[in-house]
Amino acid sequence: MIPINAPRIGEEEIDAVVKVMKSGVLTTGLGAGPMVTKFEKAFAEYLKVKHAIAVNTGTAALHLAIAGAGIGPGDEVILPSFTFVATAEVVVIAGAKPVFVDIDPETYNMSPEKAAKAINSKTKAIMPVDLYGLPADVPRIREIADNHGLHVIEDAAQAHGATIKGKAAGAFADVACWSFYGSKNITTGEGGMITTDNAETAENLRFMRSHGEKEKYKSILLGHNYHMPELQAAIGYVQVGRLPQFLAKRRENAARLTKHLKNAERLQVPAEPRGYRHSWYLYTVRLRGATAAKRDKLVEQLRRKGIGAEVYYVNPVHLMPYYRRFGKFKLPETEKASAQVLSLPVHPGVTREQMDFIGETMLHLLQ
Repeated sequence: MIPINAPRIGEEEIDAVVKVMKSGVLTTGLGAGPMVTKFEKAFAEYLKVKHAIAVNTGTAALHLAIAGAGIGPGDEVILPSFTFVATAEVVVIAGAKPVFVDIDPETYNMSPEKAAKAINSKTKAIMPVDLYGLPADVPRIREIADNHGLHVIEDAAQAHGATIKGKAAGAFADVACWSFYGSKNITTGEGGMITTDNAETAENLRFMRSHGEKEKYKSILLGHNYHMPELQAAIGYVQVGRLPQFLAKRRENAARLTKHLKNAERLQVPAEPRGYRHSWYLYTVRLRGATAAKRDKLVEQLRRKGIGAEVYYVNPVHLMPYYRRFGKFKLPETEKASAQVLSLPVHPGVTREQMDFIGETMLHLLQ
């Protein structure tokens, strides 16, 4: 089976982990051990941002960003429903209400116009998601937010290496949140990062990462235990250095697959709008006019051929049983996309021959 994604771990990562284990420093009381600090600096330099705060998961990054913005009971946060549940989950954990808005049918990202219409006196933040690795229209969302005095918290969990207008994903937001889960473009197994150019925000988030402590046993803020272990940071530091290589292979594979599929009338291939650069975390096609049953049948046929096709995300968050309590949301483009999209492997471990096999198999099954 050609998996939808697979971590690229080599001897350098293994050596880095062994070195940490031999050092005896596996974590520190304030969560800022030598490897964590080194990883934060490297990630910030790669993105050309001033501050990076490492945490133990991407969900922790999202939660800290929400909490750090002072979002709580009585507040509302505007976000897409077409995303992984963690984006909405952290809003609810903070005691706020998620307000779901529809997507652009070409990019699958939040529609800025729909977000603007959802703003009211309770709105505290807008939370765009860079779905599949393509940045959302955060510059436009930034303008809308500034006009209403709102925070912009970008879920960039899938967008390592993506750019918009020549700047890294996250550059137009107050804070951006990243994931290093095992399937991501770079990984630490589990892990996350928050990036920002605001020094005060970064300082507070560092305190909140470690029980709100400014110094040991002196909490000045309500915090959490979101320390990234030194072992994870050691892997992450090596992976940042390999990211350009990973991205180049993903882009090559995506282009090769698009060459096969671009003329298939039944498919909508991924968009890369002018001024945007995709990270190709996921190569997502759309089966035009299909029902969910027809799409699912195609996915099953691909798997039988040894191609690890997957559907992200088959259940929009606003339709999940728990999240229905926050109201009924009319999101036709979201629901249509969730019934028609499927993702194909383009990760660096997929060879040219395998990419050709995926493309040819897909065309054969569409006949």
